[in-house]
Amino acid sequence: MIVRQFISWIRTAPAGERAEATRSLARAWLISDLTEDDRAAAEGALLMLLDDPSPLVRQAMSQVFSRSAEAPAAIVQALALDQPSIALPVLEHSPLLIDADLVDIVATGNSETQCAVARRVNLPPSVSAAIAEVGSAAAALELIENAYAELAPFSWDRIVDRHGHLAAIRESMLVLEGLPSATRLALVAKLSDTLAQFVVAKNWLSPDRAGRLASEARERSTVNIAARSRGEDMEGLVQHLRATGQLTAGLILRALLSGNLELFDSSLAELSGLPHARVTALLHDRGGASLQALLIRAGLPESTFAAFRIALEVCHETGFVDTPGGAARLRRRMVERVLTHCETDRKAAEPLLILLRRFATESAREEARQFCDELVAEDAIGHDDLIAA
Repeated sequence: MIVRQFISWIRTAPAGERAEATRSLARAWLISDLTEDDRAAAEGALLMLLDDPSPLVRQAMSQVFSRSAEAPAAIVQALALDQPSIALPVLEHSPLLIDADLVDIVATGNSETQCAVARRVNLPPSVSAAIAEVGSAAAALELIENAYAELAPFSWDRIVDRHGHLAAIRESMLVLEGLPSATRLALVAKLSDTLAQFVVAKNWLSPDRAGRLASEARERSTVNIAARSRGEDMEGLVQHLRATGQLTAGLILRALLSGNLELFDSSLAELSGLPHARVTALLHDRGGASLQALLIRAGLPESTFAAFRIALEVCHETGFVDTPGGAARLRRRMVERVLTHCETDRKAAEPLLILLRRFATESAREEARQFCDELVAEDAIGHDDLIAA
């Protein structure tokens, strides 16, 4: 009887009063012990109110039903497709929306509705993939910052492809601990390209010079990222490098000259098609013939074979780097020994010598920076001890 009186009254009531009455009726649906007849009448009234000309009425329903698993499913579905001010609470919170609903809403909605979906708790990979594929940059940012969203590796890569040129996207992704190394490297490449285009547009550098500096920065970043990668993450990184044409002899030589045998072994395993364990065994064979056969199978230039051999010999003599920072920096002694040998080797090609001279300069500067940092640290400790005394 009360619901019938409500339906009769609401036809002439002001919008604000209709909204408050609708809010009360929606709450009664959820928490009151209604008879079967009253429940059916209440649902009919609420369905009728979906056609109310005032958005205040539908907003009231949305706010009450948005988090409830007991809300009328048909009403929640209708609210989810309403204008953003009404749909957003339902899109962000309602447990009644299934994955297929959310994927469709992402595909057909605007940025505001996509952002609401991206903020949902326990967002499944299928919905995350839809946002990565067609969502706006704002929705992608919400997705990245949602600690409860599940993203497949290809979704991370798609976000980089579509929005990696935006600083906010890069910054939010790069601080994530579990970001795949291949994705991290793709972000660095986006940043390098953006900076190169900027300095060329400003006429600060020529296109060739800017491109070379960007390439060198990417190589250093690759080894730095690889120094923190292991297992499947390393495999994914190396596969990405090969797919993007970055798995070059120069990069592989840089990895070895940095003492990063994990990247060196994984690269040769990827290029040769041999199991990782087999490659590692061949590299520890001191005879030399195994290394040459492996390099040939990997398709590396013959002019680089001597450089790889000498660098590997120095690695065996001096031991291997076991810290991420150490495995990312070129080792000066190793670089200079390889350069000295290649400068007297008639088979060494000029591009290799240019590369090694660049490595030698870089390693000398890195060593100098490290030395100065250590001096400053020692002075700071001595100063603190003097104050304490």
